[in-house]
Amino acid sequence: MLEAVLAVVGLVVGFGANTVVMKQRQGSAEAKAEKELANAKKEANKLVDKAREEANKSLEAGRKEEQTRRNELKELEKRLINREETLDRKLDELDKRSEGLRKGEDEVEQLKNEIREIRGRQQEKLEKIAKLSKAEAAEKLMQMTERDIRGDLTGLINKLQNEARENADEQAALIITQAMERMSSEVTAERTVASVKLDDEEMKGRIIGKEGRNIQALQRATGVDIMVDDTPGYIVLSSFDPIRREVARQTLEMLMKDGRIHPGRIEEVVEKAQKNVEKDVARAGEDAAREVGIIGIPKEILHLLGELKYRTSYGQNVLKHSTEMAHIAGMIAEEIGANVKTAKYAALVHDLGKALTHKMEGKHHHISGEMLRKYGAPEEVALAAEQHHDDVEATSVEALVVRVVDAISASRPGARNVSAENFSERMRDLENVANSFKGIEKSYAISAGREVRVFVRPQSIDDLSAIKLARDIATKIESTMQYPGTIKVNVIRETRAVEFAK
Repeated sequence: MLEAVLAVVGLVVGFGANTVVMKQRQGSAEAKAEKELANAKKEANKLVDKAREEANKSLEAGRKEEQTRRNELKELEKRLINREETLDRKLDELDKRSEGLRKGEDEVEQLKNEIREIRGRQQEKLEKIAKLSKAEAAEKLMQMTERDIRGDLTGLINKLQNEARENADEQAALIITQAMERMSSEVTAERTVASVKLDDEEMKGRIIGKEGRNIQALQRATGVDIMVDDTPGYIVLSSFDPIRREVARQTLEMLMKDGRIHPGRIEEVVEKAQKNVEKDVARAGEDAAREVGIIGIPKEILHLLGELKYRTSYGQNVLKHSTEMAHIAGMIAEEIGANVKTAKYAALVHDLGKALTHKMEGKHHHISGEMLRKYGAPEEVALAAEQHHDDVEATSVEALVVRVVDAISASRPGARNVSAENFSERMRDLENVANSFKGIEKSYAISAGREVRVFVRPQSIDDLSAIKLARDIATKIESTMQYPGTIKVNVIRETRAVEFAK
């Protein structure tokens, strides 16, 4: 029982002590909270004061900036007002000046009218004194002036023409000479035959084959005459078509190297040789265009150009002739101010028709122009190439340049394989053709056979007949002779009146 009482007392005492401790803790917490609240109020007051100060500062700065802008606007307004006043003054001055000019124009027009009246009165007085009208007086004055200066003008014109002609000849000779000196080319060495060397005589029999089967197959496949017995140690290939001759030469070389020679193998090798020559043709055209510096040439034109590598004209390789002409044409065109690219392009392709003359009818320069237009070459190039012979009138400077360089390249020493005997014979044939007509007194072939001068008897041939005779001689030369370029027929009819004073 006592223990229970003591336990109860302990509980009561413990509860009381706990209550006292809790009250003490609550009192200290409230005091701490009040202290922190007071500190927070102080900090808040400080922040409010600081924000108020910053706001006042910003407001003051804004007021100052606004005042500055207002001052600037006032200054700008003053300047605008001053400028407006200045413009008004200038407009007033312009109005006054315009009014003055208007009055001046009226005064000038009035003076002009007065001068016209005075001139008219003077003219009437002069016409009465001279008894001539204005038109008659002007005509007489012009006649007198013309008589006085006609002789002087005629002499001056003749002098200027002679000087221009002399200077033109000298300048042209200088330009052509310089172009020829700058160009160096090979001399001609082309023929209509080719030869293939044999390693031994046994190979000759194998090429002929049993009963001539192999050589007959070769001739059929290539279209070339093959001669094996004319020259010891060589096989001679003869054909006027250089491409066929080249195909036959390559075929023989490949057959002799391979050793298998029979009709079936011959057909395979000929086909391979034709492809090789075709590639060589394409490469030759591209190399020629690259050598003269012309780009953008269509492939079809390049192929025809490459075929000229295997064409000759009087022993002169046509492709070499064309590239030589292109170089010289570029030099001359640059000197005289012509289009260099057009001149070089036209000179390079001017003989394109010679690759097709055996396939198409017509003169080679006409075919050249037709092919160039067909495959998309510029029209000025086609015209210049087409006009490089005298039967077509040259319509551009570039066409004349091509015509000149064609004559230079063809007539230079060593260009064409014409012997002295053949040359003399051609000259004689020209004179004989001219002499075959009636009324001819004498004829001379000059300028290396490019011109024939025919002197006629004036009693037998009149002026109209001389014109017809020139045409007839030219026609007969075209139909009976072979010659490079063109030949000028010059018929001369001279009448002399002779009398003796005794």
